[in-house]
Amino acid sequence: MPTIKLEASEVEYFIDGSGFPLVLIHGTGGNADTNWGHLVDRLKNYRKVIRPNYSGSGNTTSDLEPLSIEKIAEQIISCADAAGAKKFDLIGYSLGASVATFIAGEHPDRVRSLVLLAGFASSNDSRLKLQFHLWKRLIETDYQSAAEMIILTGFSPSYLSSLPLSTINEASESIISNNNWEGMKLQVDLDLNVDVKRHAKKIVCPTLSIGCTHDYMIAPKHAKELHKLISGSSYVELSSGHLAPLEVPEQFLDVTIQFLETL
Repeated sequence: MPTIKLEASEVEYFIDGSGFPLVLIHGTGGNADTNWGHLVDRLKNYRKVIRPNYSGSGNTTSDLEPLSIEKIAEQIISCADAAGAKKFDLIGYSLGASVATFIAGEHPDRVRSLVLLAGFASSNDSRLKLQFHLWKRLIETDYQSAAEMIILTGFSPSYLSSLPLSTINEASESIISNNNWEGMKLQVDLDLNVDVKRHAKKIVCPTLSIGCTHDYMIAPKHAKELHKLISGSSYVELSSGHLAPLEVPEQFLDVTIQFLETL
């Protein structure tokens, strides 16, 4: 996969398809493949899909400690530049939605439209702080419990109950073996210090904020807050947990593509 050199980082990214560029920003502990890989086949039929791995994910190397929204945004924009995308539609998921909010607010000339999935404008919230501190402690002490917590709070109760326990255990083992735990820890430190409210208020492009009704990681009130902060934005809600790209991938794509087709 192509990479770009940027200060102390070597940033990995993926390009698929052709057409007007669409940049996808993954969330905490995710990467360009786990969050987006299974969605690319449908998107690449009419878009150039650009999927960066920011610091802490994939094969991207970096000594950027602590991470910052500004530095990750610079990585995303640099990948878009390398892919020839001077203007693009932008989708951000979870922490990636915070980064996307910053980019759209600070670089209005680059972003044609914005989709924010399960996003949050600020981590100045007692429940979020409690959760992120718990994630960090589990990463430091118990990968298995961390993986099980991701699954338990990432999917809606009804979806998780529909899965055989063997499937859940396999998913847990996969997370334990394949997750970049040290990278996720750096990203969780950033989660604890997110505040892009003033950037959200500067956004002028068409924006869709998507909440997830059964989201026990980032409650839908946070996606609603982004909607209220961004003038002229729209809001929809998916009946899923936080891991909507995995739980309801077709519904997420349907809502997103419908929005993009109105541009």
